[in-house]
Amino acid sequence: MARVFRVGTRGSKLALAQTEWVINALREKSPDLKVEVTVIKTRGDIITDRPLREVTGKGFFVKEIEAALLRGEIDFAVHSLKDMPTELPDGLTIAALCNRVDPRDVLVVRGWNGNDEGLETVISLLPENPKVGTSSLRRQAQLKHNFPNWQLCELRGNVDTRLRKLDEGQYDAIVVAAAGLIRLGLQGRIACFLPVEVCCPAAGQGVLAVEARQDDEETLNLLKSVDEFSVRVEVEAERVVTKALGAGCHSAIGALAHLSGRELSLWVTVAEPNGEKIWRHLSKTTLPDDPSTWLDEAQKLGMESAKALLSEGAIVR
Repeated sequence: MARVFRVGTRGSKLALAQTEWVINALREKSPDLKVEVTVIKTRGDIITDRPLREVTGKGFFVKEIEAALLRGEIDFAVHSLKDMPTELPDGLTIAALCNRVDPRDVLVVRGWNGNDEGLETVISLLPENPKVGTSSLRRQAQLKHNFPNWQLCELRGNVDTRLRKLDEGQYDAIVVAAAGLIRLGLQGRIACFLPVEVCCPAAGQGVLAVEARQDDEETLNLLKSVDEFSVRVEVEAERVVTKALGAGCHSAIGALAHLSGRELSLWVTVAEPNGEKIWRHLSKTTLPDDPSTWLDEAQKLGMESAKALLSEGAIVR
């Protein structure tokens, strides 16, 4: 009898949509694949009354899923990579990185019915001191620096909840990841994309990560079919620089790499939590002809970027 693979996921619409994408991608390679979906509630789903940076610990959206994976209750798990700490529990591995959707942050404005417009146009239509919702210290620090007149307010919840709070009038605008809206078919809500110079996204933003046990060769071979090497190279640079800077999930650090042909670039932003000071660094490299060296080269680029930022006095809190 063919094995039934059990996949673990959070229960939000976005998490389920991401899991469905992975399953469909796997079935394109293995049409007879049998899969069961197990929904697991995480600590991040339960604690919704305060910012997660005020709660001790890490891996708020993955820890319970990883525990189920280690216990053998599921065979693999689908995560948003940006929710995953840079260090995994012993015995687990990221078996596939795939389907990177636009990694930028976006501004969603209450009552906005137009198309994506430029940032200056959208800002001109906001109140003088707009109430802008975001749950991320990384976003808050960068936005405080660039828009000191904005009233930045805490915003928790899944995509639907955040949009509902906006539409109810609790905020004039909110800042969220473009990828979540795009994956849910809600790109029409985007008023404008935030340039990386204004709000650098989190490392791994827009990437799906599929996690499995290191000793489960059958599952690892299955998942290998959806792994995207170019995404893995970009992610390597992003996660190496954030780890080298000593960043946690709630540090005010953004990192975005882009691979085009053999050209790899890495933009990194470090901000003081209060937004008073910000450090930015852009580095580029031309990768060798041999792709087998590219992950090592991405690591080097990440380490060099971290050293450059620290030498410039960047402070990671």
